[in-house]
Amino acid sequence: MPSDPVPALVRRAVSDLDHRIEAATGHDVDTLWAHRDRGVLDEPHARLVDLHRELARAETGVTFYRTLLHRLSSGEFPTDAALLERIDRTVVQMQEAAGERDAAAARVITALEPIETANRSTRHGQRKPLPPADHAALLAIAGGAKLHEHLLTGRLSVVTASGTRIPYARFQQLESSGLVSRDTSHPLHVGQPVALTDVGRAALTGSRQASTAASPATVRPGAWPAAARPRR
Repeated sequence: MPSDPVPALVRRAVSDLDHRIEAATGHDVDTLWAHRDRGVLDEPHARLVDLHRELARAETGVTFYRTLLHRLSSGEFPTDAALLERIDRTVVQMQEAAGERDAAAARVITALEPIETANRSTRHGQRKPLPPADHAALLAIAGGAKLHEHLLTGRLSVVTASGTRIPYARFQQLESSGLVSRDTSHPLHVGQPVALTDVGRAALTGSRQASTAASPATVRPGAWPAAARPRR
């Protein structure tokens, strides 16, 4: 009998909670994972993503042993004592993996429920959506940025790690709104590091959901059914 293969590492296994997570955050899971790696998320969302990654790994383990069990019972190997022993061992391993998966799912739900509650409160309060320009600026700053003063002109601007330049006036608006902060211990000619605040991370996390709120449907000219004409 061949030895047990080592489960391959997978980027993300789809879980039963993915749709619920996406509905609560307004982001698809892949985007949430990318935002976590870039340090964009606030603490509750970052914890949720970390726990979801644990759930994804556990789900991958269940899939691995289920696939192995299917292979063992497919008729590929002779039915003997070694095969039966191997099947019994795989069933036990799959049960253990399923238990770990269920425990990981429970931890995800525990972290998700406060976000869902806050999301319902936000919808009830009709939070103002983040303007697209501010969203783009915060997303650029999340990857690393510094406030610089030009030595010749004296003009101030924020330069991000991606090369994006944000006007000082917009930075002042973001700073006054409590969305970003800067480290004033560094001189301006060297560059003062700029980072998102917890408020900025929360605004960036919730901005997409606000933008995807239901809006009145528009009918294109010539579309069916045509709008009823008013009677004269």
